[in-house]
Amino acid sequence: MYMNRRKFLTFMGSAGVLSALSTAKVAEAGVHTFPYYADSYAVLHDTTRCIGCRKCEEACNIVNNLPKPQKPFSDLSVTGDKRRTTAYEWTVVNKYTVNGKDVFRKLQCFHCNDPACASACFAKCFKKEPDGRVSYEGSQCVGCRYCMIACPFYVPGFQYDEAFDPLVQKCTFCEHRLKEGKLPGCVEACPMEALTFGRRSDLLRIARARIADNPGKYVNYVYGESDAGGTAWMVLAPAVPLSSGAEDKGKSPLAASDAAADKGDELKQLDLDAHLGNRPIGELTYGALGAVPMIVAFWPVLFGGAYAISKRREAMYKAEQEKHVREARDDVAAAVDAAVRKIEETQGPGAADTARRAMTEALRAREAACRQEHGEDK
Repeated sequence: MYMNRRKFLTFMGSAGVLSALSTAKVAEAGVHTFPYYADSYAVLHDTTRCIGCRKCEEACNIVNNLPKPQKPFSDLSVTGDKRRTTAYEWTVVNKYTVNGKDVFRKLQCFHCNDPACASACFAKCFKKEPDGRVSYEGSQCVGCRYCMIACPFYVPGFQYDEAFDPLVQKCTFCEHRLKEGKLPGCVEACPMEALTFGRRSDLLRIARARIADNPGKYVNYVYGESDAGGTAWMVLAPAVPLSSGAEDKGKSPLAASDAAADKGDELKQLDLDAHLGNRPIGELTYGALGAVPMIVAFWPVLFGGAYAISKRREAMYKAEQEKHVREARDDVAAAVDAAVRKIEETQGPGAADTARRAMTEALRAREAACRQEHGEDK
């Protein structure tokens, strides 16, 4: 049965409490929120082989029919801008300085084993697929962008320029190509074989073999093997010794040497967070953002209560104002009557009537001027 956004929000208002309570129970249990597919596909990115040619970016753009970027793919200067993925750039290559040496790394969706984006999405637009990718189906998307907040890699992009029905966009692992038995576009286009596609278990063996066969070339760590619960996009980082002439700003030479000796230092310089831990991020966001349905269920009540209070205060203030106006009018009417009687006694009824009409018109003109000054309608 098809359900549009408006119907979905109506449904959430009634189902919010039940959803929030069930979410809390799953979070307390500490279990994986998504099934683990041991034989799923993955990609190994060897940063020691990447030359920053941006061929992967171009291939991604072409095979996914994305808009052309402002600068051509032949312009390699953009790699130094520390770019992030967007709704129209699903992968980017950035240049980093690791202990004084330029190193390139490709950024895209990591296709986490337990995706935080999926756990945070109460509309259930994201799904971990058996082939390893994290898919997105936007027909139920309400544009809350909790997926963007939850993602530890800052990957999902939002179509801010779409006035109607904006969606979240990210790398799809070239789903349409996988179904045709083809490699993802970026993997196929890489001229240096910096990207290797295959079964995740096989890629882990390849990564460990490269580390073992090339002492001192790689950091002894496969990023994504267990970080954030494991990902389908894994990275090998270069073990770059600190050059003799390199300066570490703000640190003494001894402190810089100690930092370079830490296996996480190269990862940090590549903008890879080595402190995410092994626990699936999806479990954390599932518990923290699972309260969203509860908020959706109760916010109309809270908002309605606040609105009622403000309207009550407004009504009381208006009533107080009207009371003062009535009292002022009564005082003015009494003064006019007294003045008219005095004129009638001294000048006669005709003069009194003329005086009353003149004073009444003057008072009406004054009231109209006051209303116009204060922006009142009546």
